[in-house]
Amino acid sequence: MDYLLLLVGLGVLLLAANYLVDSSVAIAQRAKISNFIIGLTIVGIGTSSPELFVSVSSALNNSGDIAMGNVLGSNIANVFLIMGVAALILPFPIERLQRRRDIPFVILASLFVMFIANDAIVPGIKTNSLSRLDGIVLLVLFIGYMCWVIVQKGKDPKKALEEADEEASSSLTGKNPWLLWAIAIVSLVALIWGGNLFLDSAKNLARAWGMSEAAIAITIVAVGTSLPELVTAIIAASKNNPQLALGNVIGSNLFNLMFILGTASTVKSLTFVDINLWDYAVMLGSAVMLFMVIYTFKKNKFDRVEGAIFVLAYIAYTIYLFMR
Repeated sequence: MDYLLLLVGLGVLLLAANYLVDSSVAIAQRAKISNFIIGLTIVGIGTSSPELFVSVSSALNNSGDIAMGNVLGSNIANVFLIMGVAALILPFPIERLQRRRDIPFVILASLFVMFIANDAIVPGIKTNSLSRLDGIVLLVLFIGYMCWVIVQKGKDPKKALEEADEEASSSLTGKNPWLLWAIAIVSLVALIWGGNLFLDSAKNLARAWGMSEAAIAITIVAVGTSLPELVTAIIAASKNNPQLALGNVIGSNLFNLMFILGTASTVKSLTFVDINLWDYAVMLGSAVMLFMVIYTFKKNKFDRVEGAIFVLAYIAYTIYLFMR
């Protein structure tokens, strides 16, 4: 029964996230909010809303391992699995801004989270945790990064607005405002319900399989909540635009590390029992390997050999988790 409930919860989570984004974009457009701001905030938050709701629900239910495992697992799956699959379908170049700004920032953010979440390395502290203060710091860093992106995009306002127009489209544009608000509210309620159902089912399966909540979160929960990014990557690669997948993955990873972890730990301090240094090291390693792609084989290009290595790395890590 838990398998069915897990699939139902995931389906509700993904469907509700899609309708919440569409209705929110349409409402914002009616309010004459800039497409640039809509694309940067609502759409960005919407694509990671499954991870956000699962992590916040986990925090409220004192399941810190699931909250952190969801973020670590999503980031690892985003790089090794999703980018690996995209590169296998169609190799693609890595743009200058991604090489110089975005990928290095993912590495720094991964290092920072790894440092502040491992309190037990300090003598006298026995548990690893993220406090409310840690959460606030992460949120401040996220705001700072977003401001940096806005300033840099502002160097070419026309191009930024064209990109925002593409991102901020909605199938509900032009609908009755009351209908839009009703869809948004129902979607939000469905997100919360689907997230809790998905979370409870995952915890039950962890107990049934004799696995830790952390291992379940890093594998099943993380891959489930990363499905929007996976689908986006496959579609983008099949349409000869895999570069879009890389931008989506980098944005999602930064969002996971700073906004989702920041929000979850600000709502309630997170304590980790079964997340260990290896899990953080693999997440950090995935970001470093993404950076190394710039200099290996064909420079500044993500090719099929590297894609295969990334997918094999994800399979190896998953086997390690099930054996742990």
